[in-house]
Amino acid sequence: MDSAARSGKTTTAATSTSRPGFARSFVQELVRNKYLYLLTLPAVVFFFVFSYLPMFGVVIAFQDYNPIKGIFGSEFVGLRNFDFFFTSSDWLKVTFNTLYLNTLFIGFGLLAQIAFAIMISEIVWKPFQKATQSLTLLPYFISWPIVAMFAVSLFSTDSGFINRMLAAAGMDPIHFYQNPDIWPATLTLLKIWKGTGYGVIIYLATITSIDRDIYEAAKIDGASRLQAIRYITLPMLANTTILLLLLAVGHMFYGDFGMIYAIIGDNSMLYPTTDVIDTFVFRALRKYSDMSMSSAVGLYQSVVGFVLVLITNAIVRKVNKDAALF
Repeated sequence: MDSAARSGKTTTAATSTSRPGFARSFVQELVRNKYLYLLTLPAVVFFFVFSYLPMFGVVIAFQDYNPIKGIFGSEFVGLRNFDFFFTSSDWLKVTFNTLYLNTLFIGFGLLAQIAFAIMISEIVWKPFQKATQSLTLLPYFISWPIVAMFAVSLFSTDSGFINRMLAAAGMDPIHFYQNPDIWPATLTLLKIWKGTGYGVIIYLATITSIDRDIYEAAKIDGASRLQAIRYITLPMLANTTILLLLLAVGHMFYGDFGMIYAIIGDNSMLYPTTDVIDTFVFRALRKYSDMSMSSAVGLYQSVVGFVLVLITNAIVRKVNKDAALF
């Protein structure tokens, strides 16, 4: 009993002395690397102001929000703001469209980024490699309204480039803006064209960090370039791909509003395959001017996205612990 009591006192004393020690070492770390931490200060302030402080506004989703009364003066209405979305006949359709389109964007987007990164890394002549990477990145800086103008010039029934080529070949025109079935593939191609160059940067950084001696050893053993890509490059890219996948899954319930609304707009004929949660809420906000309803749907998207990240991370952790986020 005495030995147990002494061990308990020793543990308590060690715990009590470790806390000041941790605080002291933390302060010493801040002082020692003060300039490095000072560089991170703008990012910390940015995320605190624009990501953490606005989380308090979640309460609007449960209020009959009145801008004049403010958050503290508005009436609490519980789950009533969720009714307009979940009692609508379109909520299942827009939820499916959001998940389906984002699955296409994420899946084919990651494949395109990996393929382009490997192809660019295999270019031997450095000037041509840099020029190719720059041209691949260029579409990322073009805004979606400009891309929408390009889409009209390509897909217009009367004056579009594609239909003019079909007419010259004696073929019937394709009515792009009246046929909703072709737009999931069309939007996916546009998404890949615009976003691949930006994603390639991350994969190229990973490929560059791979030890060149591994490739030299594989070459000495008789491995071809395709075999080196298959057995060295792709396995080395696995953790990066999983990390990007986990980050993308968290946004699966958010449709790319800027892209879809700029290209599709209010064309109701294309709603069956292109209407996502964000565009649905935007039209409801224009019609009802109710911020509480849009906040409720935004909360729904965030919660489900968070759950998807937890599920995906749990699956990844069972397969490869090193690739999981936590």
